[in-house]
Formats: sequence, structure tokens, C-alpha cells
Amino acid sequence: MIGQGERMLRHVIILLVIALGITSGGAHAADAVEGKWYGTAGFPQDRVPWGFEIKPDPTGTALKAYLYSPIINFYGLEIPGAISREGDKYTNKDWHISFALKGDRLIGTIFFNDVPFTLARTDHLPSETPLPAFDRGPGPKWQQKLGAAIYATAAVADGTAYVGTTGGMFYAINIKDGSYRWAFAAGRPIYGEASVTTDAVYFTCDNGFLYKLDRATSKEVWHYDLGDGQAPRILPHQVVDNSGDFDFDIHASRPTRFGDTIYVGSGDGSIHAVNARSGARVWRFAAKGKMRGDVVVDRTRLYVGGFGGVVYAIDRNTGAQIWEKDTKAEITDSVALIGDVIVVGNRGGLLAGLNRETGQTIWKAQLWGSSAESTAIPAKVRGQFYFGSSDLRRVALMDAKDGRVLWRTDVYGWAWPRPTLAGNRLYMSAIGAAPYQMRHLGSLTAMDAESGKIIWRWPMPESPGAWMNGFVASPVVSDGAIIVGGLDGSLYAFPAS
Repeated sequence: MIGQGERMLRHVIILLVIALGITSGGAHAADAVEGKWYGTAGFPQDRVPWGFEIKPDPTGTALKAYLYSPIINFYGLEIPGAISREGDKYTNKDWHISFALKGDRLIGTIFFNDVPFTLARTDHLPSETPLPAFDRGPGPKWQQKLGAAIYATAAVADGTAYVGTTGGMFYAINIKDGSYRWAFAAGRPIYGEASVTTDAVYFTCDNGFLYKLDRATSKEVWHYDLGDGQAPRILPHQVVDNSGDFDFDIHASRPTRFGDTIYVGSGDGSIHAVNARSGARVWRFAAKGKMRGDVVVDRTRLYVGGFGGVVYAIDRNTGAQIWEKDTKAEITDSVALIGDVIVVGNRGGLLAGLNRETGQTIWKAQLWGSSAESTAIPAKVRGQFYFGSSDLRRVALMDAKDGRVLWRTDVYGWAWPRPTLAGNRLYMSAIGAAPYQMRHLGSLTAMDAESGKIIWRWPMPESPGAWMNGFVASPVVSDGAIIVGGLDGSLYAFPAS
């Protein structure tokens, strides 16, 4: 018979053994893949530094992976879900991770498109470094308060900047000194870039109208009903419990004139062709989701994408669909025509090159967990292009032939806006947000267009109490000045250098 004291002693010993994880199959028994791993990930055209720390979760019942990668600004990000094991294969369903230990290497894939990685053991994983002490550049020549946040890129012509605000005002501003030439009260927010011709200015407003104004006097010539006056927007804001979420709907379609016709998208999911002289409808094309991007026009076709995730090729004269390509996630900005390739990005993180004739995919690239919310612009070398990003924070020079990355530059903020090329300089707006899961700071950055090296970076002063600051609008270079509107409600002019 075992006495009560001996039974209690055995019970205590068993509990200690379980707690220390030294029973057969104990929860804390060390796995061969536990530890720190670092190497590279990506397809041959885009290899980036990549690492994991793999360790038991706090309960000791499962393995967890933590991501370290300076290219995507994560330093210990907890990957959702657990690492499970079956034989010599390890998987994580949440991020579609699969790997095995082969000799002294972890070899596997990640994400839906099975991006390969090869990692080796290491004693040290990267940590976030302080912001470099960049040259702040020349600073603004002038700053003109326009009374409300500016999301729209300014249109500049003949010494005048034409720009709207979320306060419902549309302005003509002298770019020499920031003085007012005229103002037009549209009454509802304006998010899109205007189009300027010799005698007219065209822009869209959230009251649902496309306007044509006399460029010299600001007198309204006509307005056309786009049918999207009730289309809602949820602007970026700090996302906390019960606050809802924003929808990244921060643009409006720029009216594009070709001959006597204006082509423009609308928030009700359609593309409109409008007679530029009379304001009468020529045709309307029904698409899927809000159409907030600019319409790209060539001699016979239009190319455009929208929140429904679809890129369309449309007959310019008739409005008939030629082809469509579903990218499977919202296209929140504009597609671009780089040579013969349609370059499109979406909020699913896809960046792709499409055949302009057929819409078939030529290549796919991914932005390492970041959404692709910028718009491509042609580079100095034919067939190359620049593209921004979201949480990746980088501006990249890429090859439109195969999606190969030639260089990336960290601008330390959301690089949603379209980059601007002027001579041998590339200018990039960036948006900051705090608090956030990674460092994002608002700024305007000037880079060498060939190497991507930062020449100067002007940090936007933070606004007390504002969650987001910086520049959503793209910079525009004209007459030796960089014109860009800020979320602080100011239109700025910087010396172009």
C-alpha cells in the first residue's frame, strides 16, 4: 500500500516533469527548427532579406513564427496561426508557409504564389535602425493654406496650379508666389486631379458632377451628372475597436480629353464618354465597383481598372468592351501603359504586367505583404518604370518586360502617390501615421532617378492630434517649382533641385 504522503510526493514529481517538458512527447520538448533563421526570399527577379524566429507559444502547446525583414519593416511580427508538423514538413495555413529542415538550412515557400526562401541559423536578427540624417533640402518657397485637406494632385499650366480640396473649393493659384487667381465653390469634396486645356479646366466633385470651367474666369461652362453623388467614402483614420474601417477610397478619376471627348470614371461603377464642347453624353460603360482611377487612352482604346478588381480594355469610339482581366482585389489607383505593357497594382499586393492587346498576364510580382496602391510612371530608360507601395514604404525602379526589380528606396512612409520624374530627379510624396504597427512618416523626397539614392528628404511637420499626415497628392514639377498639396490643408511650392 502506498501511503498518502508518498502519493502526494509522486503527484508533485509528475507535475514538475510535465511543467519542465521532459516527459515523452512533452509540450516543451525542443523541436529541431526552433531558433533564429535568416537568409533571403523571393523569385530570381526580386530576392530580399528574410528571417524567422521559431519558438513555442506562451502556453507551450504550439510553435509560433515571428517575421524579421528590413525590406518590409517587420522586426518580430507575430505570424497568425501556429506552425504544425507532419513528418519532416512544417506548415502554417494562415500565411501559406511550408518548409523543411534540410541539413543546416530551412528551405520552403510562403504566400499564395509559393515564394521560395532559404534560411540559415543565426545568433542575431535585424532590428529597426534610427532614421538616417538626410539633407532636408531647400524647404518650401511658399505655403498657401487652402482651408481643408488636399488629396488631389494639382494640375499645373502656364504658371498656375489648379487644385481642389476636401472643403469643396476649387482654386487657381499663382505658382510664383502662392497668391490666388480665382476660386470656385463646388460645395462637396474634390479628390481628383483636374485636366487643363487652352481655355478650360475639367474636374470631378463628390456632388456627382463633372465640371467644365472657363480657365480665365472660373465661370461654369457646363456640368455633367456622373450619377455617383451618393457614393460614400470612408477616409483613413485610426482603426480601433468599434471604430469601423476605412476603404482606401482617396482618389477620383482625372478627366482625360482626347479630341473632342472627355473620358472619366465615376463612383457608381461606370466609365463615361462626354462631349467636351457641349457636356452631352457620348456613351456610358457599366463596370464592376467604383472607378476611381484615371482612364488611359490610346488611339483606339481605353484602359482602366476599378474597385471590382477588374482591368478593362474598351473601344474608345463605341464604349464596347474588348477584354477584361480580373486581378482578384481592389484596384484603388490608375493602371499605366508602359511601352506595350499595362502595369496594374491592387490591394491584394499584386503588381502585374498585362498584354495590352489581349489582357493576358505577362508577369506577376508581389510587394512582400504590402498593397500595391501607387501608379506606375515611365522611367528614363524605355521599358522601365517607377512604382510606389504601401507598408513596403519603397519606391522601385522595375522592368516592364518581366517585373524585375532594379532598385528600391525606402521613403519611410506610405508611398501611395504616383512618383514624379523631372530630368534626373525622381520626387515622391509619402504619408505618415501613428500609432501604427510600423514606422511611417510624412515627407517629400527627392531621389537620383538612375540610382534611387536620396538627395534630400523634407519631413512634413506633424499635426497635433492627427493620426495621418504628409502628402497623399503627387508632386508636380513646373517652372522650376515642385507643387504638392498636403493633408494639413496647405499647397506647397519647393524649388526643384
